[in-house]
Amino acid sequence: MLVILFRLLSFLPLPVLHAIGSALGWVVYLAAPRYRRHLRDNIRQAGFGDQLPAAIAEAGKNMLELPFIWCASPQRVLKTARIENWAAVQAAMDARRGIIFLTPHLGCFEISAQVAAAKLPLTVMYRPPRQQALKPLIEDARARQNLSLAPANLGGVRALFKVVKRGGAIGLLPDQVPQTGEGVWAEFFGKPAYTMTLPAKMLEMTGAAMILTYAERLPRGKGYTVHFQPFQMPDGLTQQQQVQAINVAMEALIAHCPAQYFWSYNHYKIPAGVAAPDDTASSSLDKVIE
Repeated sequence: MLVILFRLLSFLPLPVLHAIGSALGWVVYLAAPRYRRHLRDNIRQAGFGDQLPAAIAEAGKNMLELPFIWCASPQRVLKTARIENWAAVQAAMDARRGIIFLTPHLGCFEISAQVAAAKLPLTVMYRPPRQQALKPLIEDARARQNLSLAPANLGGVRALFKVVKRGGAIGLLPDQVPQTGEGVWAEFFGKPAYTMTLPAKMLEMTGAAMILTYAERLPRGKGYTVHFQPFQMPDGLTQQQQVQAINVAMEALIAHCPAQYFWSYNHYKIPAGVAAPDDTASSSLDKVIE
């Protein structure tokens, strides 16, 4: 039933979906206390409290654009995207280096993978859905031509390493809370967040190029601008400091369009089996980066 609904909604124009989504964002915000608390508290923690009304509407747009992004034809979807600074990616391709795309939950992060996959084979990590009803949407709709999926488990990690070592491209969501033993506590907007170490490990072990990317949602359903930005990890950092450096880079991206970040995500939760952070959990980069 959900798949049918998404396919029907995908025929609507993007401006209509975004208009409905803006209203839906407010309905969900007012009706769901837990969702409201996470969104409000997290955006204030980051210092963007003045963006709260816009963030509520943008969160709704994020929900309603998914049928279009996942179920509309690739041609329709890609026509809505304008690419900025693909030259950074092309340079890594020309150098025959593997590429690690880091995409935070910012803007329409689902379209970023499709845009990249339209130009080169791409494997992205995803978390398999717990509900079987969502499986056709999460898996089948995402896996399009040139775009492969790797589950967020040991087998998926091994598959990603193989892709990068062969000079291929992978995509990761660095602000997704990892499982026990797969992260460290690092500051994210001034508060310790259990953050995955996988991007830093892959960068150190493969020497791949790291590209930051996000798809900025344009007003009135006019589409998206997909940004690509090379990231150079400073030399001499510990793994903890590397993770912190990536978080700092994510914060800088989010600052470009803070209302479009996924603030309702419980990024500061303590995963089962993980000790709570102490006062020294986050390593400052002040002594390492001038």
